[in-house]
Amino acid sequence: MKIKALFVFLIGQFLMVNAQDNLVNSLKQNASDSSKQKFQFTTKIDLEDSPVKNQGSSGTCWSYSGNSYLESEMFRMGKPFVDISEIYTARCAYIERAINYVRMHGGIPWGDGAELHDVLQVYKKYGAMPYEAYTGLNYGTTKNKFGEMQAMIEGMLKAIVENKNGKLTPNWLPAINAVLDIYLGKIPEKFKYNGKEYTPHTFAKEVVGIQADDYIEIGSFAYAKEYEPTMLMVPDNWSLQPLYNVPMNEMTEIVDHALNKGYSVAWATDVSEKYFSWKNGVAIVPPKEFEDMSDDEKAKLFDGPKEERQITAQVRAESFDNYTTTDDHGMHIVGLAHDQYNKPYYIIKNSWGDKNDYKGYLYASKAFFNYKTIAFLVHKDALPSGIRKKLKL
Repeated sequence: MKIKALFVFLIGQFLMVNAQDNLVNSLKQNASDSSKQKFQFTTKIDLEDSPVKNQGSSGTCWSYSGNSYLESEMFRMGKPFVDISEIYTARCAYIERAINYVRMHGGIPWGDGAELHDVLQVYKKYGAMPYEAYTGLNYGTTKNKFGEMQAMIEGMLKAIVENKNGKLTPNWLPAINAVLDIYLGKIPEKFKYNGKEYTPHTFAKEVVGIQADDYIEIGSFAYAKEYEPTMLMVPDNWSLQPLYNVPMNEMTEIVDHALNKGYSVAWATDVSEKYFSWKNGVAIVPPKEFEDMSDDEKAKLFDGPKEERQITAQVRAESFDNYTTTDDHGMHIVGLAHDQYNKPYYIIKNSWGDKNDYKGYLYASKAFFNYKTIAFLVHKDALPSGIRKKLKL
């Protein structure tokens, strides 16, 4: 009888959990079904001219968003579209990160992640390649799947820094490169593009034509002085690069000015909150935190525009320090739209494919931007003159 009773109890628990899951899924589905009809967006600025991509099972959003940004910069400069290889950029960054990992005796984390500035750092040192010359798909997949590769490299690096021999040999870096060759493919020394032969460096110089030193990264952090370079204190800043620190309200001033001048913006942000909805294609800041909402409020979260929480510099700083805001994802700000009440939203290009309500794009409110931004990358010429003067650029 005890076994039977236990069996009945477990079945009941299983059914209850499934009923709860079905309710949550139903709420999400209902919200999604009504969201696109209830939000009526009108595009005011549209600077995008390259396709939405899919980073697959890899933490390479920074490379996808950063290279989408470079592609848009080429378009702004009057150059023809080039599908830049995101995985060439990522692979070169893995080598640089491995070198820093060993130099720091394992004192920095290992993983796929990086920052937007790393796209420019790689571009400057290693050049660039078109996707057709280096896809990074070397083992029968049609999308990135980096879990096995990264686990293998991390295991090797941990063994290397344990330093069992007492002195490192010069062979460890070629061993890491060999793993990358196996999983991503060997990097060709030369390749042809539109009938002409290039190296990564000549391709970057002659075809892409971006000057890496023309771009800066900007954030707003209470731990540092305003208008001065400061260290970006997040784990994926493995290259230990600084950014420029500005007051919170000047972040949107910079982005708005850039968009109005025809410059898009690469964006690193937190996407862990329930009010960032990829499926619905909307990112907002409701008056209440999600866990404090009723079921009805949760169901109607994306059921049209609503009043948002006021975000102050203190609120922003506290969320960063208490881990509410984390360095999750890189995307590309490509325009500006207004809802039916004339409230502005940034148009965001993502790298998760096109299976959402807006075919790979989403709309982020300025409240969300102020609250959850980690950093953004922008051309120096896109800065308002007063802010550029304060930054001494």
